[in-house]
Order: sequence, then C-alpha cells, then structure tokens
Amino acid sequence: MDSRQKNHLIPRLKKVELDLGSSLRYSRFTERNPDAKAYWHYHPEVELVYIEKGFGNRYVGNHISKFEDGDLILLGPNIPHFGYEFGLQGINEEIVVQFKKNLIKSTLEFMPELEQIGQLIQKAKSGISFYGETKQHIGNELVLMEKKSPFDRLMSMFKVLQFLAQSEEYEVLNADGVTLIIQNQNDDRINKVFQYVKENYESEITLAQISQIALMTVPAFCRYFKKYTKKTFVQFVNDFRIRQAIRLIAIGDKSISEIANEVGFNNFSHFNKQFKRVTGESPSKYKKSMFQIIR
Repeated sequence: MDSRQKNHLIPRLKKVELDLGSSLRYSRFTERNPDAKAYWHYHPEVELVYIEKGFGNRYVGNHISKFEDGDLILLGPNIPHFGYEFGLQGINEEIVVQFKKNLIKSTLEFMPELEQIGQLIQKAKSGISFYGETKQHIGNELVLMEKKSPFDRLMSMFKVLQFLAQSEEYEVLNADGVTLIIQNQNDDRINKVFQYVKENYESEITLAQISQIALMTVPAFCRYFKKYTKKTFVQFVNDFRIRQAIRLIAIGDKSISEIANEVGFNNFSHFNKQFKRVTGESPSKYKKSMFQIIR
C-alpha cells in the first residue's frame, strides 16, 4: 500500500471555525461540489448533518451502512467519519450544523432545563441516525435556520436538540470504538501503542513487540490494554485491519485477496472469518452489496 493511500485511511484532525459572532457553524449546500475532497477526518465539535435527498453508504467510526431517501445524523466529538461527498449518490441538499462539545456541558450547571439535551450529546458519542417524522420535521427546521440571526439560530438549535432528545425514531450507530485513539491522546503509553498499530498494521505485530513499545511485560500489557479497550490486543488489531479493509473496498478497485494482504492478513481464510465476524457478511458479498444501487 502506498503512503498516500494509507494516509487516506488514518483520520485527520479537521479545524472547524464557528460563524462570526455565533456559537454555531451553519453550512448549507444546495448542489454537489465537484471539487470537494472527502477524506477520513474527525473534529472535537458535535455535528448534525441533514441530507434532504440522496442515497449511498455512510462511514462513521466503526459503523458502515447504507442509507436512502436522505439522512439525519448526530455525531458526537472526535468520531472519525467521511464527509457525505464520499459514497453519496443523488445529493441535492446538505445542511451541516456544528458546535463546541462544551456548549451544552458548560451550560447545564446553570440551566437544568438542558438535561435531556446533555444526555443526547452523551449518546451521540456513538453516533445517532434519525428517521421517520423526526427526520422530516428537523430537516424543515434546519432549512428555516439559514436566514435567522445568530441569536435566533442558537435558540432554534436548542429546540432542535430538545426535539431529538425526546424522539424515539433513532438508531445508535455504535461508532465510538475508533475514538479510543483520539480520546486517550493524553496517555503517552496507550497513545504509543495506538500509533504503532496505525503505522504497522500491514505487518505482523507480536505481543512481545508491542509490550516492549509500552515498556511492560507481556502479562502486564495484556491486562492494561484490556482495561482500556475492553478487547484483547489481538482482537483490537484484527478489528483495526478489517476496518481498513472495508475502506479499501470502498475507495479502490483491488481484489479482495490483494486487500487482505495489504492490511496484514497472510491467511485468506482467517481474513474471511474475521471480516464476517465484524460485518456479518463475507468480503465478496459485502463488496457486492456496497456498490449495489439503492432504489
């Protein structure tokens, strides 16, 4: 795998500038931007995305799935994701609203009325997709928000979030596993381990090697890593490799066997087994369904 392709699979920090004199960043796109460069990224801001129409595949943290007839999704801070320009068909309108993760948390102390919204933001750490009447209602509100003043826009956003907090029309995407790499950046030891995996996942990584990186014995490292990630190190590496394989399937034209080898699986049957464990499908079936046009 060349370095340019590999870098496409590693999430990059994206800087988000709030609108002048506002606690939010509001962006609306009424047509697809042919020059847009979708890439795997994350940011500490919470993000609400509304696609009025269009269908395709959504890539959010550990979660990859199809959507159709538009989408409404709330992403918590630091969840790696592709912008909707990647893998989207039929887009004619997209609205993105972003705000600092502490906007609600810092206000809760003085405004207990925001308690449900606070719980919603907590749940959004795994990503939330909304559907049904909730999607339609919130979509209309987000469209109206465009021409409002910064103050009125903020008040509308609180109402939008409260409505979402009370809705039962949602699916939690369970996308937060990838954020471990970002959330634990202040822990030098675990950060070195994650960094080593990111840079070397195509090659064999033994417990002896990674324990040496962490400056621990093998038994001590295994206990330490399981405490942090709720997974064994072998499980974590296999999951990481499968996620890279999924993205290679989406962005390239290489064969399944080539992809398996590039992400570090020398045994093709083992790759198939791990792929099905993560996605529920074989690699070939997953690839076929990923590119199947949704009607």
